[in-house]
Amino acid sequence: MLNFFPSRNRKATDMKFSRKDNRSFDETRPWKISGGILDYAEGSAVIDAGRTRVICAATVEDGVPAFLRGTGKGWVTAEYSMLPRTTHTRSSRERGGRLGGRTMEIQRLIGRSLRSVTDLTAVGERTVTVDCDVIQADGGTRVASITGAWAALHIAFEKLTEAGRLPSNPVKDSVAAVSVGIVHGERLLDLDYEEDSKAEVDMNVVITGRGRLVEVQATAEGEPFSLSEMNRLIRLAQNGISAIRPIQLAVVHGFDGSIKRR
Repeated sequence: MLNFFPSRNRKATDMKFSRKDNRSFDETRPWKISGGILDYAEGSAVIDAGRTRVICAATVEDGVPAFLRGTGKGWVTAEYSMLPRTTHTRSSRERGGRLGGRTMEIQRLIGRSLRSVTDLTAVGERTVTVDCDVIQADGGTRVASITGAWAALHIAFEKLTEAGRLPSNPVKDSVAAVSVGIVHGERLLDLDYEEDSKAEVDMNVVITGRGRLVEVQATAEGEPFSLSEMNRLIRLAQNGISAIRPIQLAVVHGFDGSIKRR
């Protein structure tokens, strides 16, 4: 098992307020990914980000959407859902293909993130669907889904490569995501639900292993914020993802990975 301890540039006692788990502002929650948890999916992983837990399963099928037929290219997409009792109160299931706006936005984000690091030509005319099912939510479900989905996708392609169905793994790079925000005037890394619900600025950042930005979702919940403040938050997110990436790599190389608190 791989343990990673994020650096602390400032002590928790120096902050204007205390995080409930006494983390410093630039410290992630405990993260853990375990791979190969499902018997039948081509690739699977369960990811824990603090108390948030997501199961990710990759399914590989022959054929592609109509707009890709005859191009020789494959397709990678994602579906996202939250079980009814992922939170303190029960939410209704989304039935009959009627997805809420939040669900559609998140699963499109996951799909875009995975395609950004996949050579679709090398996939051939196959479709990979990564199902991300949240079984417990305490903030950061979309960033945990992206991070776990990448592991499930990589494992699925590795199985196809080992079986001789692909010449090599089409995944070109890793991709991971983390949340950052401003709460009570403090820039914080990896917000839980309580922090997220109070945030003056809320941001989700998706970054590849080579440090390239895939997507930045940033919202001012109150006063607008400056470009320099946004850049500081992105740098904080980069530091967080540098802690998360080794646990992804450990999982796809056959080991469980985790980030634990000191």
